[in-house]
Amino acid sequence: MKYVKTEIGQQAFKSRSPLFLSRQRTAFIMFDGNKSVEQVVAAAAGLGLSQDDVDHMVSHGFLAPAPGEVVLAQAQAEQVAARDVVAKSFQAHSAQDRYKEAKPLATKLTAGLGLRGFRLNLAVESAGGFDELLALLPKIKDAVGAKACAELERALTQ
Repeated sequence: MKYVKTEIGQQAFKSRSPLFLSRQRTAFIMFDGNKSVEQVVAAAAGLGLSQDDVDHMVSHGFLAPAPGEVVLAQAQAEQVAARDVVAKSFQAHSAQDRYKEAKPLATKLTAGLGLRGFRLNLAVESAGGFDELLALLPKIKDAVGAKACAELERALTQ
């Protein structure tokens, strides 16, 4: 997960709020939306920074997920919620039924890619049948990753 500084966090930092420990102040500077939490924790490990310190800054509103991370987190949460529903509905379906169930999953995955997945999203939207959607599965898997694509793959191949 990548975080960015919030306005509240910047004000607390400037006013030397007692809610910031010195190691947290040092780490706060490193959150720019480009570095992941793991990278910042590793860089500030010598100061004793831990995940608990990051959680503290997030809980006080000093840090917020980077814009792209919000979309990714929402897509993952929706995917987990849909997984149970979809798993129940894919028992002995015809190819057309599987297409009807899988196309919204594929659309959601590719739409979550933003501009970098625009063409792939268009290809998914224009897929007119099961075979066309199945042919796009490897590209979707490469774009979103095997873990995120697991439910779609089950839907299309079982």
